[in-house]
Parts: sequence; C-alpha cells; structure tokens
Amino acid sequence: MGTLALLLQGPQLAFGASIVGVRVWPAADYTRVTIESDEALVARHFVTGEPFRLVVDIEGLELNGQLRELVGQVRGDDPYIAGVRVGQNTQKVVRLVIDLKQPVAPQQFTAAPVAAYRHRLMFDLFPKKEVDPLLALIRDKEAAESVAAKAVQDALGELIARVDRPAGTASAPPVLQTKRPPVDTPPTDAEKRRADRLVIVALDPGHGGEDPGAIGPSGLREKDVVLAVALALRDKLNAVPGMRVMMTRDADFFVPLGERVRKARRVQADLFVSIHADAFFKPEARGASVFALSTRGASSTAAKWMAERENAADLVGGVNVANVKDAQVLRAMLDMSTTAQIKDSLELGTEVLQRIGRVGKLHKPRVEQAGFAVLKAPDIPSILVETAFISNPEEEAHLRDPDYQAKLVDALATGIRRYFAKNPPLARNRAL
Repeated sequence: MGTLALLLQGPQLAFGASIVGVRVWPAADYTRVTIESDEALVARHFVTGEPFRLVVDIEGLELNGQLRELVGQVRGDDPYIAGVRVGQNTQKVVRLVIDLKQPVAPQQFTAAPVAAYRHRLMFDLFPKKEVDPLLALIRDKEAAESVAAKAVQDALGELIARVDRPAGTASAPPVLQTKRPPVDTPPTDAEKRRADRLVIVALDPGHGGEDPGAIGPSGLREKDVVLAVALALRDKLNAVPGMRVMMTRDADFFVPLGERVRKARRVQADLFVSIHADAFFKPEARGASVFALSTRGASSTAAKWMAERENAADLVGGVNVANVKDAQVLRAMLDMSTTAQIKDSLELGTEVLQRIGRVGKLHKPRVEQAGFAVLKAPDIPSILVETAFISNPEEEAHLRDPDYQAKLVDALATGIRRYFAKNPPLARNRAL
C-alpha cells in the first residue's frame, strides 16, 4: 500500500472552510486528487526532486476527519502517488505532502459548485513524459500475438512430448512469457510499417472519475456499466486480425471531452465509438439510440436534450480550462467537421443500430443527429451509442445483467465489422 503517514501538528483549528469530501482517482494516464469543501479554497504548490514530492499549502482549511481519509485512499498500484502526509504548517495553513513514485507535471485548478458537488480543489498529476499511445497499441498487439504464438508452440511441443512420455507421467503446464519493449524506447522500422496497416477503433466509455454520469433507480452508475461494455468490446475487437482498440479511458477516471477527441486523432483512429447509458426525466423512456454529429441542429427535441446533457460533462468531471492550449484554435478545428465525416458516421451508425435493435428495443428506428462535442473529430467517422435508458427500471436491470451486456457487445462488434466490410479503411501514414 505504499508508505502512508499522518502527521497532525498542533490543535485542530477551524479557520473558515470545512472539508466535505476527499477523493483519489489513480490511472495510468494521470492521478487526480480532489478536495471538496463548503467554501472555495486558496492553495499553492511546489515540487521537490530526489525524493520526488508534491507539496501543497492550503489556506483557511479546517482539519477534520474527512481530510484524514485522503491518507487511506492512496492505493498501492497508484502509478504516481506513494503516500500522503498532512499537517498544520502554520497557524492558518495546512500543508499536504504527496510522496511521488516518479516525476510529475502537476496541474492545480478549482471547480465551482455543480450538480451534487460543492467547491472542489483539484490536482492532476501527469507524467513528465507522455506515453506515445500509437506505439503502445503496436507493442500491445505484438505482445498478444507473441503469447498466442507461444501457446501454439507449447501445445505442439506437449503433443510431441506425450508420444515419448511414459504412461501416467504428468507434465507441468506451459509457462507463457512475452517481452514487450518499453513504450519509451524508439520504434523500429517494422513497428512504423505496422502502424500504417493497423485498423484502429477508438472506444470512448462516457463519464468516469468525478463524473458518475446518469444513475439508475437502484444506484447503477452509467460510468461503471459503459466501462464494462467497452472493455468487453475491446477484447472482442482486439481478437480481429489487423485490428486494435484505443480506449479513451480503461479505468475509473475522468477524461475531458476535447481530450477524448484528441486521443482518437493522435492515433489516427479509423472509427470513434462513444458508449453511454443516459437518463431521462421520465422513467418510462426506453430504448437504445445511435447518434451522429449534426451541424444544423438536432434531429429531435430529445436528441438536443441529450447532447446538451452530455456536453456538460466537463463541468461535472472538472477540467483545467487554463491548461487548454490554443483553445480557440482547437475549438475552431473541431467545428470543421466535414460533410463526408457525417455521411460516414451515419453509415456506421446505421450498421450498429440495426444490430443492437436485435438485442433490445430502439428509442428511434433511425440514427439521430445532434451537436455532441465528442463527435467533432473532422476526419474520423464518429457515433455515440446510448445503450439504454438507465433511468428506466427494466432497462437498468438489463444493463446490470452480464448476459445482456454480452449480447450488446456482440451487436456492437458486428455492426463495426460490417461497416469496415463495406468501407475498407484508407491507407494511413501514421507518425510514431
């Protein structure tokens, strides 16, 4: 669990703000630390090296039991945080010391009250050097194929060995080993060529981390069920020769809407599929839906309402707006979605909608359109799938059912494969 220590120096004095919640969201991409309070907090931070530490001084903070919980929330498998210490640095300043496992580039920002949250002070701990996601995909594919090849070799060797082995002699099961070069090593020429041939599908499980998404009548959270569906779909598509999946998130952490699009464009994905399970203010609303982008307004009132709800995810999840580089340029670029992109997205959406319509009810018999922010990559066919209305008790029960999830995954995979069969991916020149 790492080295965890709690140092409380001096009396526990209340200077204004009170802590109402603390959370740690570890992930390979980055780890987020959230301190939620009844009043806005003022903080400053600095980083030390050898040993690596992030030191945060927070003014006017009341030391209470909630803050102690932060210490125990650090997980042993957190890629960035080894432990947390907190104490009264001066009379009106609480000092938070985060012991780090590696150098980080921390980002500090605040979020105003929204939804169920009050004031939030957030620290995102990013690695000093960003991992190349395309190279990681290539090497994951190589490692998987190496394991499969080794399994075949071991099975053949076991068959041959049984011929010569005396009857009744047991053999130890084969040990599968594979070596994958670290992602920070330079790509080989073969890996560069392979990147151009690979078919890449970007899967985007909605919400995550601070943003739970919609919540069903019995408490099922959208962020959990769509992640489970996306992970199963990843495994099924990764088994297709020449295909590899890039996940915008593969664990419970939040990814801003623009970052989801950027990740897909960084690997020059051939498709982008965002997976959701939305709620409606009427519990009787039911049925799956598939959406493509619209630049001319939503195709229905419900589509417009859903797009506005999904586009508000950044407010709930918490985004460091000050850190967005060239925000206006990026926004303009993502608004340049072409007619061809929308046409391809509608074709993809139709294939997927036909398949999921065989699993459960459809909300509408055609692909709808609205201004979803995650569908705005100008060069990638993109759809958003609402698997069901999690606010409907019957459909929430379906989403919780592993058998139903498996049928849904099969339908999504079939729709994607049928689209590629009719629309072979273009040749790529991907940069590693």
